Amino acid sequence: MVQEEKKRYSEEELKEFEELISQKLDATRSELNYIKETLSKRNDSGTDNTSGNSKLLEDGADTSERENLSQLAARLQKFIQQLEAAMVRIKNGTYGICKDTGKLIPKERLRAVPHTQQTIEAKLRQAN
Repeated sequence: MVQEEKKRYSEEELKEFEELISQKLDATRSELNYIKETLSKRNDSGTDNTSGNSKLLEDGADTSERENLSQLAARLQKFIQQLEAAMVRIKNGTYGICKDTGKLIPKERLRAVPHTQQTIEAKLRQAN
């Protein structure tokens, strides 16, 4: 039996992807919560008793680190939204189907990038 022209993944295969995405969602949400806690603790910094110049240096480093953490938090939030959208596609039966070609996205790609909506060929064509 040739499985080449398969149009969608089976319930068992979708269940595997659902578990993978759930694990990634849990881990990403935990990381995001940790960053949010870190950011809220940094807002009430305890460097008020530090002397002049070193206080300025610390404030600059704190600001830079706070910006980096904020950017990371925004990326994690976007990743969570992409993973949640993938869960919706699993529920409605469109998960794993390339939005550009209509072909099945290989399992290896979905395991590596579970929120993808494109085959690697479609993604590369888009980049050019």
